[in-house]
Amino acid sequence: MEFTHFDEDGNAVMVDVGGKEETKREATARGVIYMSPQCLDMVMHRTMAKGDVLGVARVAGIMGAKRTSELIPLCHVLNLTRLTVDFRILEEESGIEAICTAKTTGRTGVEMEALTGVSTALLTIYDMCKAVDRAMEISGIHLEHKSGGRSGDFYNPGRGQGAAQ
Repeated sequence: MEFTHFDEDGNAVMVDVGGKEETKREATARGVIYMSPQCLDMVMHRTMAKGDVLGVARVAGIMGAKRTSELIPLCHVLNLTRLTVDFRILEEESGIEAICTAKTTGRTGVEMEALTGVSTALLTIYDMCKAVDRAMEISGIHLEHKSGGRSGDFYNPGRGQGAAQ
């Protein structure tokens, strides 16, 4: 396997994507935060002292995804054409699933942006709820799907094709 982020001397470099063809690219990532039933109830009914947890987490996820190149070394700055952060309440598991989808037309993929969006959204939920439940647990952050580019479509085989939907 060839590592593209290192030169012949083993130095870290940003990959040159100048010769790649521009294509439509999309990536979806997911992750979950588990919390106490009391904390989940407060989030669902918008009674958390810090306000609308999911509304703020959505904006934070979008902002985080947009700033991925500032957070992850060697990531390219991308012109995102669409970015969504959505949530699904998992009442039986006392959790909240975050789903981030990033789209662009460009020479490199948007997987890191989708993963950063999910991570930032979940961390924001933790931050806004920690006064009620410090034992919250963030887990299962993963790339679910990506399309576009030379490598084509990818569905995470560990999660099934859309199994987490």
